[in-house]
Amino acid sequence: MKLSNRLQQILDQIPEGSRMADIGSDHALLPVAAIRSGKAVSAIAGEVNPGPYDAASKQVSDAGLKTQITVHRGDGLDVITAGEVDVITIAGMGGALIASILDRGISKLEGVQLLILQPNVGEDILRRWLLQHHWVVVAEKLLEEDGKIYEIITAMPEDGSPITNEEVYRARPLQGEVELTEDLLLRMGPYLVDRATDVFFSKWESEILKLESVVQSISKSDQDSSRDKAAEVEQLITSLKEVLACLPKVKP
Repeated sequence: MKLSNRLQQILDQIPEGSRMADIGSDHALLPVAAIRSGKAVSAIAGEVNPGPYDAASKQVSDAGLKTQITVHRGDGLDVITAGEVDVITIAGMGGALIASILDRGISKLEGVQLLILQPNVGEDILRRWLLQHHWVVVAEKLLEEDGKIYEIITAMPEDGSPITNEEVYRARPLQGEVELTEDLLLRMGPYLVDRATDVFFSKWESEILKLESVVQSISKSDQDSSRDKAAEVEQLITSLKEVLACLPKVKP
């Protein structure tokens, strides 16, 4: 079984001998690979929808791993109990949805040492949730696969992290008066800005085009709130362009 590059990068973040839960596991590809590689000694594959749940159950059965991988049908972290796992992976959802899953199941995070999260969009929403709930981002990966760009965010509880949130999001001067503020680091990724690859620039050039489209749309309104919003987005666009102009491009 060959994993996609995206799932392989997530697998690479899992420490050897983990007890893991994969939330929204789909076909349970990641838990099966984690057990087979020795990354995990046990795994829970969680799925809320009947089709993916059945597919995950079949995958685990066909792999002969029913004693090591349990497939549970349930919503988010409902599929685990507190202290049952030390690694949680959640991939392929929006950042806001991942944050809401973590928030609703926050009591289940007791004993969890690592969150490995791959939001499709809304990465900043997820980083803000982690920051507010005392999780520290300790690693970030950025990759492009099949024409899509993915971010993988790995976080640890504050009391077990080798680095503090204050250090991760400390404002950084670039050139002249340009500064990477906490807000920009939350948006762009505190580690990704330190390794600004072609994929990173491609992502943010695309994001700027989307924001410019937003400005054009809301500028058609005569409401004061719309004008204020347009000015806010224009300021963000200016800040993003200034940062991209100052960052050295890293060759892969």
